[in-house]
Amino acid sequence: MVTLPIYLDNNATTRTDPRVVEKMLPYFTEIYGNAASRNHEFGWKAEEAVDEARSQIGSLIGASPKEIIFTSGSTESNNLAIKGVAHMYQKKGNHIITCMTEHKAVLDPCKRLEREGFQVTYLPVDKFGLVSVEQVASAMTDKTILLSLMFANNEIGTIQPMTELGKLCKEKGVIFHTDATQAVGKIPVDVESMGIDLLSMSGHKMYGPKGVGALYVRRKDPRVRLDPMMDGGGHERGMRSGTLAVPLIAGLGEAAALCHREMAQDTEHCRTLRDRLHQGITSQLIDVELNGHPTLRLPGTVNLSFAYVEGEALMMGIKEIACSSGSACTSASLEPSYVLRALGVGDELAHSSLRFGVGRFNVQEEIDITIAKVVEAVNHLRKMSPLFEMAQEGIDLSTVQWAHH
Repeated sequence: MVTLPIYLDNNATTRTDPRVVEKMLPYFTEIYGNAASRNHEFGWKAEEAVDEARSQIGSLIGASPKEIIFTSGSTESNNLAIKGVAHMYQKKGNHIITCMTEHKAVLDPCKRLEREGFQVTYLPVDKFGLVSVEQVASAMTDKTILLSLMFANNEIGTIQPMTELGKLCKEKGVIFHTDATQAVGKIPVDVESMGIDLLSMSGHKMYGPKGVGALYVRRKDPRVRLDPMMDGGGHERGMRSGTLAVPLIAGLGEAAALCHREMAQDTEHCRTLRDRLHQGITSQLIDVELNGHPTLRLPGTVNLSFAYVEGEALMMGIKEIACSSGSACTSASLEPSYVLRALGVGDELAHSSLRFGVGRFNVQEEIDITIAKVVEAVNHLRKMSPLFEMAQEGIDLSTVQWAHH
């Protein structure tokens, strides 16, 4: 029996898997030592949990456990990676390359570095949200020290050509960082075969707890060094001081292990439901555009624009369906999504876009209810739209001279 509201906002955050919660519980009450306390059993037990989590995360992304640094989440991981490289390698160069559709947790650190005198190139994307290897290559100079490109986009799900980008960075001696928050645990990620030097991830996007994440930092070929942002007891190879959040870290490790083990079935499940949702809506409504790449995208993400409908009104019309217009981190502003704008989507359509994020715990019945509610709301709003009526009559709205009072 499906209960309302229905949660389809798994790109914003996921429900913590009950198996993850179970794994975490003892570390709050029974095994409560500090992982840095090396002289008694309480500390050793806590450290064991942390070591196990490092292995579980390493296995998921093809890294050595020693290359995993624990943080409070991807925002911190991105900041540590980008600022850490910039400050550590500034004698070598002051140029960073990223792209216009990155998450704010990459764009904002880059803006801060610009204020410090670094040069940042923000690459445009094509209509699918892709950056080409040729584009990156032509942006590189002898001053380029870092390429930071998102693995999979949080709003449209588009997946970048990671392996080719990694190869280019190796050839040019440029450090390659990726914000892989949306990709890790959902699609195969291998830092070795993809030539990734730094990778950011977050627990709460992969059925783990909020407030914990990790940064993968390559140890050899090349050995990447970071200037730390947090100084203290020299925890985490000196890159991130502070007492480790053992219960959260144990949960992140368990979430990684579950994703690793269940990735094939999770992918199949999410893709099936996502496609059912997409087809269900587009088979009953005209003038619905898919944003992002039709095939090179995350298995659970579908971002649709509904012409002649106001996005906020549509969100109100489907109140029982938790989805989003824009990303959770920017939805406090009424600007149309900068990601959709970068794809060349006009403001009107960008305003009328919804992102659905299907996850591990969604079921088919929820998808069918969502289709019915979206179709009903869009039809209702279009009935009230004079623009929709004019378009149906074959009037080209771009040629209409609107009267200004």
